[in-house]
Amino acid sequence: MVQGTTSDAGKTTLVAALCRLLMREGVKVVPFKPQNMALNSAVTEDGGEIGRAQALQAIAAGIAPHTDMNPVLLKPSSDIGAQVIIHGKARSDMNARDYHAYKPVAMQAVLESYRRLAAQYETVLVEGAGSPAEINLRDRDIANMGFAEAVDCPVILVADIDRGGVFAHIVGTLDCLSQSERDRTIGFVINRFRGDLSLLQPGLDWLEQRTGKPVLAVLPYLHGLFLDAEDAVEQAQAARGAFRVVVPVFPRISNHTDFDALRAHPDVDLQLIGPGQPIPPADLIILPGSKHTRGDLEWLKANGWQDALKRHLRYGGKVIGICGGYQMLGQSVADPHGVEGAPGTSAGLGLLEIATELTQEKTLEQVGGRCAFADAAVTGYEIHMGLSDGDARAHPAFIIDGRAEGARSKDDRILGTYLHGLFDTPAACQALLRWAGLESDLTVDTASLREASLDRIADAARPLLQALQSLKHR
Repeated sequence: MVQGTTSDAGKTTLVAALCRLLMREGVKVVPFKPQNMALNSAVTEDGGEIGRAQALQAIAAGIAPHTDMNPVLLKPSSDIGAQVIIHGKARSDMNARDYHAYKPVAMQAVLESYRRLAAQYETVLVEGAGSPAEINLRDRDIANMGFAEAVDCPVILVADIDRGGVFAHIVGTLDCLSQSERDRTIGFVINRFRGDLSLLQPGLDWLEQRTGKPVLAVLPYLHGLFLDAEDAVEQAQAARGAFRVVVPVFPRISNHTDFDALRAHPDVDLQLIGPGQPIPPADLIILPGSKHTRGDLEWLKANGWQDALKRHLRYGGKVIGICGGYQMLGQSVADPHGVEGAPGTSAGLGLLEIATELTQEKTLEQVGGRCAFADAAVTGYEIHMGLSDGDARAHPAFIIDGRAEGARSKDDRILGTYLHGLFDTPAACQALLRWAGLESDLTVDTASLREASLDRIADAARPLLQALQSLKHR
């Protein structure tokens, strides 16, 4: 099991790297994360929903994503509440206190999935969540040491040296653990190192002497990786082309991995705009998915986007709405069942002739078809709780399995869809950008970029695998 001294220490990439290395050696390996809290998710082959990171790790292992790889997924809907997804299906919305009481039930789901995977695969690589040193969360823990203790799993502790304070992070984390938890921690990985390793060596010697545990590997900082983010919005821009695409970053933005292909496109300047930032001129504005459509719709209005969108359209710009962003573009968003909070109806942006009603059942589906506005194939996935209908549906965005999907305005300046991942198919990405005004023959193959990055992190992590194999043979 890979646990971290902090969030974003490198747990996800380390598990993915080890999955790829073992897969190369012919080992039947599977990733597993007992509990994940993330707004980026993926649809599995068995029709469920898991964290996007576990889908990435499955790709690294050369297997199809399955709900057992992430049996508990929490999708935050507020600062104190989240939708609880068990074995790929939404169970209910809970506040933090209610979920804490629910953890023994969730732990049973975790152990069921783990046992199924352990029976099918030679190696299960487990990813922790956050840090095991969160004292307030140790009672009924199912994500870190609580799980490791339950299944008697050895633990590697990874720390990010690029953050600074790496030795304090490691020693402090160990100090917060029980004796049995310290005993099962077999060593450390220092991640994202850049510089002269000889200058780090005195610190490594001190750490090993202080803790009595080995530093299993020091892994380099790798620039330019193309890997699906677990949750945090990636602000770095890899390409700065002339075609300007602007995306508002909602407080509850979901599946922002939809824009990874645009970030990598050499002709695109992708800008993610947060609260209080000026809204720049753009060729294309994309409203992303949201875990709280009505709340993020009000945020959009409060931050001046409604007027900015109308101005953008007057000057000839194009607009795309994805999932929650699609719902916002319509005349209204109704929540009669209180799916997102208090029941009620919010006025939409009034840019598409559709109305949306949020539903208690979530649509989870991998789909494929063709663009309705161009001769291009598209693949993607749907994750949404709601149905949208209206006159704009007479002009669909896509044809999926023979049915009309999404909508376009009569003047063809606005497009809405429930499809996530719509830019990942090179032909569809090119067609959508051409629709928006970019005349370019360049395409971005996200699958190839992802594979190349998985190979890079695997190559860098080989010393860790060798160290682990050496420990196993002692």
